[in-house]
Amino acid sequence: MTRAEAHLPHQQNYYLAQINIALMKAPLEDPIMAEFAAALNEVNAVADHSSGFVWRLQSSSGNATDIQAYPDPRMLVNLSLWQSVEQLKVYVYQSLHGNFFVRRRQWFEKYQGEHFAMWWVPAGHLPTVEEGKAKLEHLALYRDSPECFTFAKPYPPPTTARTNSPTAPNPS
Repeated sequence: MTRAEAHLPHQQNYYLAQINIALMKAPLEDPIMAEFAAALNEVNAVADHSSGFVWRLQSSSGNATDIQAYPDPRMLVNLSLWQSVEQLKVYVYQSLHGNFFVRRRQWFEKYQGEHFAMWWVPAGHLPTVEEGKAKLEHLALYRDSPECFTFAKPYPPPTTARTNSPTAPNPS
């Protein structure tokens, strides 16, 4: 168990994982990105203190902007855990984050592939960037399903009965 995992609350059987990726119009240090870059710490602090927030991917910088998940260094990745779809939705659209989200085209290119996916993970499991990238690929191929989904068609967490079934696959 990693140090980050030790801080995960375990009141629920499953948490909602989400990944989103975005292609910056310029490197983070470019003047075009200045307003976005200046707001990162505050927007992340809002997430950290939001109802339902569990965990987010971050490096020693306090955010994930220096984690290179794709060959293009302008591609940012965001990965986090939440208690529910509804709580994530409130953060995305109704918090300070929402103020920046509606203006995203100022800083980010319109991405042609899947850029956002959610899925349920067992409590105590921290999703990896590779796992998130696989969910984006799955969504592109199969659309919304219990495997991964979007706000347009969310799925509930797996039921305890199903996961305890002798024929159910091991979620780990």
